[in-house]
Amino acid sequence: MGMETVTYAVHGRYATIEMNRPDVLNAMNEQMLRELLQALKLACESEADIVVLSGSGRGFSAGGDIKTMLNSIDNSGFSGVMDLISEVITTLYTLPKVTVSAIHGPAAGLGFSLALAADYVVAHSSSVLAMNFIGIGLVPDGGGHYFMEKRLGEAKAKQLIWSGEKLSADEAYKLGLVDLVCDVDLKDAVQSLVSEWLQKPVKAMIASKNIYSAVKKPELENILSLEKETQYNMRQSQDHQEGINAFLEKRKPQFTGK
Repeated sequence: MGMETVTYAVHGRYATIEMNRPDVLNAMNEQMLRELLQALKLACESEADIVVLSGSGRGFSAGGDIKTMLNSIDNSGFSGVMDLISEVITTLYTLPKVTVSAIHGPAAGLGFSLALAADYVVAHSSSVLAMNFIGIGLVPDGGGHYFMEKRLGEAKAKQLIWSGEKLSADEAYKLGLVDLVCDVDLKDAVQSLVSEWLQKPVKAMIASKNIYSAVKKPELENILSLEKETQYNMRQSQDHQEGINAFLEKRKPQFTGK
């Protein structure tokens, strides 16, 4: 089955997965989520030791597709999309390969959660990163709570989630959300990293990853389940409706805490 919104390729011992909806900044709709899952499963079965995840066009990913959000008002549609998000994130996190997120431009919301699910996060110096669900009265999904807490600690994770602050690549690096910032061409920087790793005993690297993911997977799955339940509840809130209306009307939201 061919993929329309994701480009997948294997180059010897490494594979690349590129989100390919550049006209909407690689916003994730149901089709892209399904194709991301398909590409991850292909990568899992491949001979590749390293998998690089990136976005085409002007950025990594703007997050979940706002149109999908507006069209999935009924619980059945929403539930299916959330389950798909959970499967994509769990598959990436536990993939028995060394995984790299290569970020340029914006990585926001679900796009940022997806990037953080990889083992190593590389960002171009021009990147902008934001866990910005709070702006529309929602909570992070895609395991955002899990990955932020693991990298920042609970207190800082909560504060950044609550602020929804946009971070530069350097700011994200200082916090520990990004592992490498590059000023040169992003593909060159990632290729250099991949070449370096392929000289290492990657089998042992992956074995260490598998130990961590075997222990941590139940915790991640629990958080994904709680995010799904909480997100459904938040979608019923007045603040969420106000956040969406303000977004569509390009104005500042007037939240009331309801």
